Amino acid sequence: MNTSGSRSPRKAKGQGAERREEILAAALKLFTEFGPYAVSTRQIAQAVGISQPTLYAYFPTKDDIGRELHGRAFALLAQSLADGDRGPIETPECLMQMLRIYIDFGLKHPEMYRIAFMSESVQIKAWWKPQDVTLSPETQSTYGVLFRELAELHGRGLTIDVEPSALTQSVWSSMHGLVSLLIAKPGFPWVERDLLISSHLKLMARGVWKA
Repeated sequence: MNTSGSRSPRKAKGQGAERREEILAAALKLFTEFGPYAVSTRQIAQAVGISQPTLYAYFPTKDDIGRELHGRAFALLAQSLADGDRGPIETPECLMQMLRIYIDFGLKHPEMYRIAFMSESVQIKAWWKPQDVTLSPETQSTYGVLFRELAELHGRGLTIDVEPSALTQSVWSSMHGLVSLLIAKPGFPWVERDLLISSHLKLMARGVWKA
């Protein structure tokens, strides 16, 4: 992989914050195009127009870059959920509206979505500790929102008789599976996108709600 064509001019000292953002932007672009495993810190530095030692002054390892991008992706999704115009979930349609925010985020920010949910090469903080069900702060702000909503509905007897964690993870997996396929397989002969998404959300909501 040759990134010399995208080398940027060197900047004067004292532009640390801007330089850091350039490193993250270059890494995100390279990770998206080639996958995190295939990209080296040398190639990231070359794309930015700096030396490897300079890059290490900002990020000691490639994993540190991956963790920063991963955290930003979750923060952006959390902000989308917070900004979403939705009230309490009282009907299947309300649930569909909430899940649509997740899906729209992934399709609007495919590069960030890949880092958050489709990459295994960059070592990132686990979603939850392997010995218990304590969610990481990033996951509390995204997956945790969905879990709390479905657990509340389950407690009120409005969902099917499935344990809340299993129900949430099933919905989460189905929702993100659709987004991942739409991002990874753009050449597949999909039906009209909005029709596909709406149909998928309707099936999920009906599957969750108690008849």
